[in-house]
Amino acid sequence: MAQRHPGREECLKMLDKYGTPPHVARHCAAVADTAVKIAGALADNGFVFNLPLIQSAGLLHDIARVRKKHWKAGADYAQSCGFIKEARIIRRHMTHPLGPDPLNLKELDIVCLSDRLILEDKYVGLETRMDYVIRKAHGNKIVRKKIDKARVKNRRLINNIESIIGISIDDLIGKTFNKG
Repeated sequence: MAQRHPGREECLKMLDKYGTPPHVARHCAAVADTAVKIAGALADNGFVFNLPLIQSAGLLHDIARVRKKHWKAGADYAQSCGFIKEARIIRRHMTHPLGPDPLNLKELDIVCLSDRLILEDKYVGLETRMDYVIRKAHGNKIVRKKIDKARVKNRRLINNIESIIGISIDDLIGKTFNKG
């Protein structure tokens, strides 16, 4: 039997019930919308994704963001609600490394990439988002090195996705969101 994924309204109710602050819920919605848009563009080019899973995992990925180890707390909550696949994505979204090969993309990759393109509730693109993370680290050279390495991999993946969908992700998402 296939697992049921909570719809948008159910996810929004879960965020509210959990006590997720409104600004975090707006971030989650922006990540979900971005992820669905990217996955949809790839689907138009022959890729197959579980769009309901992408949407629900995107909407719930930061449900516990104001808690320590929010990825674990959020995953535990989603799992307790019976949403096992969402829980797996939530648990890994902070540390999942993205590879440059779009042919191996999974739902987890789409949600993680989208989270790396959203600042608060706005699509800002990879460079602005990564620069924000570096500034937030207050000069920590280890964090900067890690982020810069991830930035190169993420940029390569974005370039590869864009060559498949025939449009920049900035343009694809810009049709939905106001950038910056």
